[in-house]
Amino acid sequence: MEGNPHMPRAAVIRDRIEEAPTVLTLRIEPLEDPQVPFSFSPGQFNMVGVFGVGEVPLSIVSDPLDTDFFDHTVRIVGRVTEAMARLKVGDRLTIRGPFGNGWPLEGARGRDIVLVSGGLGCAPLVSVVNYVVRRREDFGSLTVLHGVKNPGDLFWKDRFARLNTLGGTRVFLTSDVGGSGWEGAVGPVTNLIPHIPVTARTTAKICGPEPMMLATVKKLLAQGIPESELWVSLERNMQCAAGFCGHCQLGEMFVCRSGPVFRYPEIKNRLGIRGL
Repeated sequence: MEGNPHMPRAAVIRDRIEEAPTVLTLRIEPLEDPQVPFSFSPGQFNMVGVFGVGEVPLSIVSDPLDTDFFDHTVRIVGRVTEAMARLKVGDRLTIRGPFGNGWPLEGARGRDIVLVSGGLGCAPLVSVVNYVVRRREDFGSLTVLHGVKNPGDLFWKDRFARLNTLGGTRVFLTSDVGGSGWEGAVGPVTNLIPHIPVTARTTAKICGPEPMMLATVKKLLAQGIPESELWVSLERNMQCAAGFCGHCQLGEMFVCRSGPVFRYPEIKNRLGIRGL
């Protein structure tokens, strides 16, 4: 958005979708000057706040061409997100942002794209899916690998099913444990990687728990994707989005400013190190 991204802006909830018992998607429209278009990149995040409660960083999952709203998918895990879950269509909240570095999709035009995610780690990558699908002729194949702990953790089932009907797009789902009615693979998401096609024009983007991302990087490198074509999105305790509070510090960097998306060579010596 235009103006100072650090200044809170009043916004209104235009729609809400119950994705799962503890996951919802909010469509949020700023109330200040609706003629001012948004400007953000897939992979960036907003600080979304509930009046009198606090704010949390949330990935933007909508497409940049949707200039009059933001979509945010929220897992209800704490005080602020629990307050968000009680809000209704028409209720107000605040937005600061957008912040951080997004996925470098302009540089990926013409390339095959592999997306690997775990759990709600798919949220920062949903923006990539929306971006590529809306500009399908600009990219090669799109392969989505998504893993969950158990079948009950899978949401966006209909969205994944629709993606599989698009030309040049394939979705592979897996669960750490199987169950009645589960039609996907069983095991960690990294088990799927050796079975996907990789060429000299493949680029990969990864988001999820850090042990999962480390294992994914190892498998993708073994498949022949160079380090320079691996990108990861990190999750840290981002509270100010300005690099001042220090909660998201990673060595000499701050995830809110230098990330959350990093090229793997830039972050490989820090990824997975506790207390850094």
